[in-house]
Amino acid sequence: MAERSTAAVDVADNSGDEPLTAKADQTTSDGVALDQERDTDSEEAQGSGGTEGPGKASPPELHSGYKLARRYRLEECVTRLDGFSSWRAMDEKLRRAVGVHLLPADHPRARSVLAAARSSALLGDPRFVQVLDAVEENDLVYVVHEWLPDATELTALLASGPLEVHEAYQMVSQVAGAMAAAHREGLAHLKLTPGAVLRTSTGQWRIRGLAVNAALRGISSDTPQRTDTEAIGALLYAALTQRWPYENDAYGLSGLPKGVGLIAPDQVRAGVHRGLSELAMRALANDGATASRHESPCTTPEELVKAIGEMPRIRPPEPAFTAPPEYQRTTYQQGTYGRQAPRPGVTQPLPSPPPPLQSRTGTALKWAVSALLIAALGLGSWQLADALMHQDKPDDTKKTQTTDGNEKSGNKTTPTKPITIKDAQEYYPDGKPQHPSDVKLTYDGDSTTYWRTYSYSGGPVLAPYKEGVGIVYDLGSTQSLSAASIGLNYGGNRTTVSLYAADSMSSSAPIGSMTKITGPTSTSGNLLKLSAAKPVKTRYVLVWITAAPYSGKDEYSGAGYKQAITDVKFSG
Repeated sequence: MAERSTAAVDVADNSGDEPLTAKADQTTSDGVALDQERDTDSEEAQGSGGTEGPGKASPPELHSGYKLARRYRLEECVTRLDGFSSWRAMDEKLRRAVGVHLLPADHPRARSVLAAARSSALLGDPRFVQVLDAVEENDLVYVVHEWLPDATELTALLASGPLEVHEAYQMVSQVAGAMAAAHREGLAHLKLTPGAVLRTSTGQWRIRGLAVNAALRGISSDTPQRTDTEAIGALLYAALTQRWPYENDAYGLSGLPKGVGLIAPDQVRAGVHRGLSELAMRALANDGATASRHESPCTTPEELVKAIGEMPRIRPPEPAFTAPPEYQRTTYQQGTYGRQAPRPGVTQPLPSPPPPLQSRTGTALKWAVSALLIAALGLGSWQLADALMHQDKPDDTKKTQTTDGNEKSGNKTTPTKPITIKDAQEYYPDGKPQHPSDVKLTYDGDSTTYWRTYSYSGGPVLAPYKEGVGIVYDLGSTQSLSAASIGLNYGGNRTTVSLYAADSMSSSAPIGSMTKITGPTSTSGNLLKLSAAKPVKTRYVLVWITAAPYSGKDEYSGAGYKQAITDVKFSG
């Protein structure tokens, strides 16, 4: 998908070998990968800025469904800026999602974009979002890159608070190592922002925008290594404090108070790791000052990697285990379990067994017990025989009594009543909606209209492309909900749906904050009915789809794993 950050081409040769940019015009790359994020970065610069204007070129007038090279089908435009546009697309040949940057061939930066994309593709480092293709065709220049559906950018992670110490350590270690490798091959980033750093579901950190987005925006720097090093320091500062280390707010983070200058992270927030605080200050441009100690500043990613290696390793936190409940002794327990534990070193006397029944009284008691057992066996045999003899006779009295008892106790099935839907909104906690303008079609009473998902390459379980897709319904007021009926447009194996009680119609509320009503329930047909074990009182109900069947191409979408909701009805 389109990337929030930009990257620049650094033609400096730091390794003594021929830099990758020298080979850029001879090679393109194609591979298999995935990435998806939106471009919402501000233009807050970190020691560099754009020097080249967009010229007179305008972004290509393309639309969803347009196909590049009879292979890449454009699905959603996520960025339109400076004469270029960025799209989420589908590689129909390999059946995978990809991101595409598009600009006119006569754009003043078209040549540099192609060279930057091919240079980045030659690096082939898995710590970077990979460039898959770079082509000039039909008066268009387009760059195809990975799409990572399981990745979360640092901007989103910091929205909920600073990173845990070990996470911040892993982030700066992996990012610094990746940028050091890139600079050894003559490539720089120059706009390494929180939106350019992604954490995958496996905990790995990846960088996007290397050598491509800077070319798109015309960003350059006379000191590329120092610029990228300072950017890594700013990322670490933000990870430790949830603050941007400059006076201006940026990337959803508040800046430092005006007039106080750059202060160390451990002076901004209590509990910050001292070693990481010092490291951030050594990487940031600070007029020669590096916090309270006197370590030399880090001016290149290589020096930053060395400084990290000299730090004591920060270990991950120990997993938290819930202590079992305290053992409760009851009056039914006997033997040693019901007694107080003996003190160490004290010998406990063994209890003597009770004497056997050897007296006259004991003998009489044994005969009495035997007689009672014989009588009980005889009575039981007589009752069994009587029941077998009368099992074929109708028992009208019993039937009448049963009917009367049911009427008196009121155990009749309580009829359900329909609940009217007042409003609805698409739910997309990952920030990537499907078709939010169509949700009203799911309760308009017309089974020929529907809200649909996008088509996904893998399935029927939507993860890792999406954790799920859904719609939050407003019942107008708190209702007692017990069942739901959901009409589906596509049949096949398989559709899985759950119902959740939500606090609002917010599309960003985490699903973990909601109460599950029922599910997951699956079907292979076009109608799914869900029933709760007991009615749940709620005003907002989330219909959450986590698996969808495979269906062929139609007039609205291509073949893939997808689903559409035609009618939703609730009852209570």
